Amino acid sequence: MTPAPDAELVEGLAAGNASAYAALYDLYGAALFRVAVAIVGSREEAEDAVQDVFVALVRAGERLRTVRNLKAYLFASLRRAAVRRMRVQRPQPLDAAAVSPSPPAEPVSAGAVRLERALASLPPAQRQVIALHVDGGLTFAECAEALGASAGTAASRYRYAIEKLRDALKG
Repeated sequence: MTPAPDAELVEGLAAGNASAYAALYDLYGAALFRVAVAIVGSREEAEDAVQDVFVALVRAGERLRTVRNLKAYLFASLRRAAVRRMRVQRPQPLDAAAVSPSPPAEPVSAGAVRLERALASLPPAQRQVIALHVDGGLTFAECAEALGASAGTAASRYRYAIEKLRDALKG
């Protein structure tokens, strides 16, 4: 049996290898940030939530060896960190500029603004599954693991969110 693709990376993380943390950030940092922005609505809080995830990874040390799906583990950790931050800070409305790592080269279109408003109006559980699936690239099984729900629940939340987004963008 061949080891899981992330097994070597998990071993490096558990051993406290700095290059493993750098590789992990290179692999998932941008997606973690996009998902965090979708959850908390602000660049600053999103950056802090991602930092919280990496601090928690360092503190976890040897316990990381039990992780079976590193991607789902990371995004579950991110979701918990973001929700903790939202409890302390009031959630901010999504800002189209917050999602982009650099200022847009051209003005944000009216369609993009409408989409951001529609996303912001979704219930948190639906917005989170959209962010995890679209921005994080997680499968519905991985979304379910990150959300602590079944794959069917994650898929139905996604479907309902897509329906609401379609309705919001029709007019």
